[in-house]
Amino acid sequence: MSDITSSQVELPFQVDPALYRAPGPAALGLASPSRHAPRFLLLYGSLRERSFSRLMVEEAGRLLTAMGGEVRIFNPGGLPLPDDAADTHPKVVELRELVQWCEGMVWSSPERHGAMTGIMKAQIDWIPLSLGAVRPTQGKTLAVIQVCGGSQSFNAVNQLRLLGRWMRLLTIPNQSSVAKAFQEFDEAGRMKPSPYYDRLVDVMEELVKFTWLTRDAAPCLLDRYSERKETAEALMRRVNQPIL
Repeated sequence: MSDITSSQVELPFQVDPALYRAPGPAALGLASPSRHAPRFLLLYGSLRERSFSRLMVEEAGRLLTAMGGEVRIFNPGGLPLPDDAADTHPKVVELRELVQWCEGMVWSSPERHGAMTGIMKAQIDWIPLSLGAVRPTQGKTLAVIQVCGGSQSFNAVNQLRLLGRWMRLLTIPNQSSVAKAFQEFDEAGRMKPSPYYDRLVDVMEELVKFTWLTRDAAPCLLDRYSERKETAEALMRRVNQPIL
């Protein structure tokens, strides 16, 4: 199937046909996908010694590794509050380098006072939309998870989805919310067999699939008409600038 070109469609009069690019299979990079292992960064939102959000990402990491992925888990211990330290702080540098390295992410937070934890939010707040010419999050995949101390809730995952959208991440449809998480892990910290565990497998499987489908298409997914127009206009201003 060939791509639809701008000459084959009737564009609204407000759209500059010279800057319009219709997406298609070739533009999405589906002809010859990369063969390296998908790279995943996992974040968790609690520093307790027996942190169930950490145990969840460790379990997720085992699944992603078994599915052929390369996994790294960021320890938020020692990460300063946003704007309370320079972005040269070692933990900030470590986090940002991992975000640039990965092709997909898993965010796992406890629900505290009906929301994600401050530890989870602080990590996300340290991740900018752009680092020079690099967009560290945009076009990458994301899966969201929450653990609950009591009955099942979806407040934290709903907030994480909102943040994922704001960070221009491709947040997958499936998600995991584990009720009474203290009952779902054994003494060794491994998740017990249960429908909750099966759901976690589903979520990680979907994350891997979406990452394979989209990671080579990131240049196309991040290519926006409005930004092309802005760049073209800036270039025209420079070209037309009088020589003093």
